Amino acid sequence: MAILDGARAATTRTTPRLRYWTAGRGRAPVLLIMGFGMQGRVWRPQVQDLGRDHRLAFFDHRGVGESERGAARRWRMADMAGDALRVMDAAGWESAHVVGVSMGGMIAQHLALRAEPRVRSMTLIATHQGGLLTALPTPRGMKLFMDSFLAKGRGEKVAALRELLYPSDFLATVDEAALAQRMRDQVGRPAPRPVLLAQLEAVWRHRTGARLVGLEVPTLIVKPAQDLLVRPECSDALRVRMPHARFLELADAGHGATFQAARAINDAIRRLVSDAEAHRLAMEQPTIQA
Repeated sequence: MAILDGARAATTRTTPRLRYWTAGRGRAPVLLIMGFGMQGRVWRPQVQDLGRDHRLAFFDHRGVGESERGAARRWRMADMAGDALRVMDAAGWESAHVVGVSMGGMIAQHLALRAEPRVRSMTLIATHQGGLLTALPTPRGMKLFMDSFLAKGRGEKVAALRELLYPSDFLATVDEAALAQRMRDQVGRPAPRPVLLAQLEAVWRHRTGARLVGLEVPTLIVKPAQDLLVRPECSDALRVRMPHARFLELADAGHGATFQAARAINDAIRRLVSDAEAHRLAMEQPTIQA
């Protein structure tokens, strides 16, 4: 049975073998890279919307969900960027528009720095460029993160995640059935503790900084202004590094912006992809000699 309605499951032939899904229709290929500890299914709001007019691929990170962990006990962000490229290869995509949230946004940065010609555009949601102080959440965010990380039961984990990801005003008005589905997606199959620790180390060691300045990839930076986990000013710092980037500030959104502000984010991605595709097509047209 498909992870999401209409999604087609496959597995990479190279190791560690990664479970990935393709969905949607349209010319523009979009690769979705999820964040810390989360399965690919957490992209549900984007798959259901963007899949109407885009080809999509999303996957479970190594050691998460239905993907193999492999023999390595530790890995770097660059290794996970290599995993994303392997998914593109398995899907038959020479290039794609890359969308990453949180840790997935860090992976997207490394992917673009490693293989810029394969990245048609890049969307960075609630993420940062790395650094010892940058990687630290707000004090309340740190407490809620640890509460969710160390939770002994599903109820405790859900309660901590709700507060960590979503502002109180949103929780007071959100449709509870939709939020319950979101929580099932996020905690239904928890990643093993050693995998989470390996991801945490990769996040801690993540550094892109000044290297981003040279990237010419069309970019969108999304800043959830109420984020407790990745400080909102981290998006401002990315904007300084990438002055050509588009910038979307979501004044009322928390770290769970891909659910809370799905429409605004999806619309912004759609515009970026459309403009990047138009520019790409124009560049491919033969020059007419006078």
